[in-house]
Amino acid sequence: MGSFSITHWLILLVVVVVVFGTSKLRNAGKDLGGAVKGFKEAVKDENTEHAKKHAVLDHDATAHTEERSTTKVDDKHNV
Repeated sequence: MGSFSITHWLILLVVVVVVFGTSKLRNAGKDLGGAVKGFKEAVKDENTEHAKKHAVLDHDATAHTEERSTTKVDDKHNV
């Protein structure tokens, strides 16, 4: 009772096609596909921006660490 057989799905498909028509279903499919594509591109762009931000932060942290280590070496030589 909980699952549908293949005949139930075929009847449901026929009813949906009759109610909405093939052109509306095709347009809905295109719209849905475009929305999914846009979502994937937005996620990809966000991941790229996130990676760039971390690269800049890692570079700044490395530069700051190198600056501190250079200062410590110079202080030891000046003593």
